[in-house]
Amino acid sequence: MKYLFLIIFFLAPFTKAQVIVNKTDSNLLDKKLKDTLVIDSGKKDSLKIFKPTINDYQYQTQFSEKKIFDTAMTFNKTYIFSQYNNRDNFGRVQFANIGSGFNPLSYEVNAEQNLSLLPANKSYGILGVNDIKYYDVKTPTATFIYHTAMKNGAALQSTYTQNIGKRFNFALDYMGLRSQGFYRNSLAANNNTLFSGHYTSKSGNYELFAHYLHQNVNNQENGGIVDDNLFQSGDSEFRSRDRALVNLASSSSQYSYRRYYLSHQFTPFNAEKFPFRIRHTIFNQGNKYYYNQGALEPYWYTSAAELVNGFPLATKKYSNNLSNTFSLVFDNERFKLDAGLRYQMLKFGVDQITLPNLEIPSELKENRLGAVGNLQVKLFDKFQVNSFLEISKGNQFGNYLKTTNNIKFEPIKDYFVNAKVNFQNSYPSFNYLANASVYNNFNYFLTNAKNQSVTEIGGNVNLKWFKTELFANYFRIDNYTYFDVAAMPKQSDNSVNISQIGGDATFSYGKFHLNTRLQFQNVLTNKELLPLPSFIGRANFFFQSKAFKNAAEVQAGLKVYYFSKFASREYFPILNEYILPSADSFSIGGQPIADVYVNMKVKRMFFFIEGQQIGTLVSHNKSYAFPHYPVYDFRLNIGILWYMFN
Repeated sequence: MKYLFLIIFFLAPFTKAQVIVNKTDSNLLDKKLKDTLVIDSGKKDSLKIFKPTINDYQYQTQFSEKKIFDTAMTFNKTYIFSQYNNRDNFGRVQFANIGSGFNPLSYEVNAEQNLSLLPANKSYGILGVNDIKYYDVKTPTATFIYHTAMKNGAALQSTYTQNIGKRFNFALDYMGLRSQGFYRNSLAANNNTLFSGHYTSKSGNYELFAHYLHQNVNNQENGGIVDDNLFQSGDSEFRSRDRALVNLASSSSQYSYRRYYLSHQFTPFNAEKFPFRIRHTIFNQGNKYYYNQGALEPYWYTSAAELVNGFPLATKKYSNNLSNTFSLVFDNERFKLDAGLRYQMLKFGVDQITLPNLEIPSELKENRLGAVGNLQVKLFDKFQVNSFLEISKGNQFGNYLKTTNNIKFEPIKDYFVNAKVNFQNSYPSFNYLANASVYNNFNYFLTNAKNQSVTEIGGNVNLKWFKTELFANYFRIDNYTYFDVAAMPKQSDNSVNISQIGGDATFSYGKFHLNTRLQFQNVLTNKELLPLPSFIGRANFFFQSKAFKNAAEVQAGLKVYYFSKFASREYFPILNEYILPSADSFSIGGQPIADVYVNMKVKRMFFFIEGQQIGTLVSHNKSYAFPHYPVYDFRLNIGILWYMFN
């Protein structure tokens, strides 16, 4: 961390001389104001004095439209910046420690697991290619996001970005998290390091995006509490959580995610007459997963016959994806199409594969050829289509097909309809393919795996009344791949069908507001393979007003989160995956989780202060994230977001 600040300190003096006054929030600006105002043209001397506005501080994902930094205080920020991963985690319930993952209560497709090794419980902070932000700022800019930890530690994400000249921007981003949970063996230690750059030539005929990303998600694994009856009864001896017995004493898991990425495009002709471009994208991504033990854990075996003699305690899996794509792009204001060819070299391996009764290849690899395409159509500023297609062929990891199709239109002014039809047919996530362990019961190699197919149909309607959003989704999953009660990979013979309907609305009366989000969910077929709650709801009743002679803005309110009781899957630490419930499992849910909060904005600094799980102050905690894994008790949670436009 100290080296990052040293870099910022030494680079700052080399920025162009500018005087900055009176920056304004994005929601208060005149929309016609587009760029820096020159308030002294230099007639008196050679120095130009600028008055930057919020429009001078922008970001984008690659080849997308730029957006302005959002410095307004809106209620949705309390769902995001009160969370350690800075995301709205509706449809999830958190372990008793930050940085340790979630139980997914709502079904969703994670594209980062396609043709790669990504354990489900390590995925919640992973940044994909389309999550990387590239910046365009007139002055050096820094952002800090801070979160308190559970017991000892903290989480801090810091971003520094600066333009060098008008056409090149670089950014440094570091996130460090270290949190000691209240239960034994529950330390979380995560970090992200990101370097990114964006360049546009003077003529605009050449554009480049590049980044390097290294992420680590490391956790101690305690296997859950031993005696659930003591927890549920509120036994006085259990009130000191660090005295509670847990199932594992010396186990931990580590996940490493590294990517080198470069994408650039060149316009060889006059763009107005011939809007064609040549695009090239190349990246290399490596994923590694380790499960470590200081000693054999009796929780995983009952006799010596269940152990593999001479097998090491620590195990490792890895995957690697080298991808190289050449595309032709046709781009004008209303119609955009790019299509190209892609070459991939994929690898998946498991270390220490000498097993007595099972033969696992040391490495699976293949070279693949495929095609990718994007289509974007805009008509009359009322209708927009975005489509994506990727297809590739392979022998080792099967054929791959993914298409996403989104339509957005405005049938009536200020009323928007979004519809989607998505489909993917892909080999199971590589964590399902093989595992090698000193515990013989958890060794497997999934032979003759079939592609899992997911069809998604849905959309949402945005209504002007009460800022309402209504949504509906339907999923059909063929060859659904899951872990059974013994943590063995299986594929279903019949499809799993899921329906989701719900809505989000905000009701206001003066300075008082109520935001609610409801989701009804039903696993229509094979529900025993994917148990999910039938209802998830959230309500946020709050007061918002200017304060201290308009020098600050304050929110104060109560948030309640609830999901119905259901027979949840269990968390399995060796794989960092979710398995079907065992005979000694039990249902979770049916317990509201309530937080009281006071948020404040002073200039460009936000404070998010929450008393979480306030119900445990008057009654003992009965809430679980997974069977045997309780939800956190009452805690004071503090989040800080600070934009610094130098």
